[in-house]
Amino acid sequence: MNKNYYAIIMAGGVGSRFWPVSTTEFPKQFHDMLGSGDTLIQKTFNRLSQLIPVENILILTNEKYNSLVLEQLPLVKQEQVLLEPAMRNTAPCILYASLKIKKQNPDALMVVAPSDHWIEDEKTFAENLQNCFDFCAKENALMTLGIQPTFPNTGFGYIEFDKTDTNPIKKVNQFREKPDFETAKSFLASGNFLWNGGIFIWSVKSILEAFEKFQPQMNNLFLKGWSNYNTEKEQTFIDQNYGLSEDVSIDYAIMENAKNVYVLPATFDWNDLGTWGSLHEKLDKDENNNAVVNATVLLNNASSNIISTSKDKLVIIDGLEDFIIVDKDNVLLIYPKSKEQEIKGIVSKLKK
Repeated sequence: MNKNYYAIIMAGGVGSRFWPVSTTEFPKQFHDMLGSGDTLIQKTFNRLSQLIPVENILILTNEKYNSLVLEQLPLVKQEQVLLEPAMRNTAPCILYASLKIKKQNPDALMVVAPSDHWIEDEKTFAENLQNCFDFCAKENALMTLGIQPTFPNTGFGYIEFDKTDTNPIKKVNQFREKPDFETAKSFLASGNFLWNGGIFIWSVKSILEAFEKFQPQMNNLFLKGWSNYNTEKEQTFIDQNYGLSEDVSIDYAIMENAKNVYVLPATFDWNDLGTWGSLHEKLDKDENNNAVVNATVLLNNASSNIISTSKDKLVIIDGLEDFIIVDKDNVLLIYPKSKEQEIKGIVSKLKK
């Protein structure tokens, strides 16, 4: 394995649209959402470790999930777990991890990946990732893996590339915010738009140059801790300073501003597993399009539902179509799939 290859797994999210299974105390990345025997973070770690040395995989997460990470990833040491004392979106945590990696290895090539995505063809994923590493080893490039859109999704950002570019790796024209339905349809019709899946690849040199240019205030804040990184003083510095950084995504902070951005259209099947509906798409289904996780079911006149319960619970349904049925601890959720985006708001109301 190439000792210059590093990975940052982002595992600090709450996944509130998967409530009541995903909670603030136990978010979706630590659950076996697919019933495969592995949690989402375990699948992500195993996928990346096919190409990247285990000791070079860092986990970015909230400090309250530290024990969960170490429990589910026994090959990971405490020094590989970067603990965020505050929620500050993706740019600050990527800058923090990049400086830590640079101090260890200034020749590093990095992939940044969410912990909770579903990728079936892991061999093709590894091949795509290798192509990106090879490109970034030669070019001063900020890369992303773009996902081939399969329908006009309004829940994803899009990446627009040059139509005339015939190279496998394409220059990015611009990142586009989440569109309305008609705009999303026009994106698909034009043929030069990809979903932004949030997987990024670059050299540590390229990304830190970009932070210095486009986010000087944030860059200076984290550079103050340079002497502390990879020492016993690191966490104290982070605890005292991390919350002072701006709450901003890597897309907005860097990728939308930089000119050296490239995309490789991914050739693997991908799903961000952001909602119960997206999980329904990826699970095995019966002849009436019902997907079941753990439950034992007796279904009549029921179709296109997703049913998730504790193991071996008996669920009897008659007359439901296109619903989410989730039984978890002291919560029973029965909700139309067409309104699944509202679940996040329900969680906010319950907190209040």
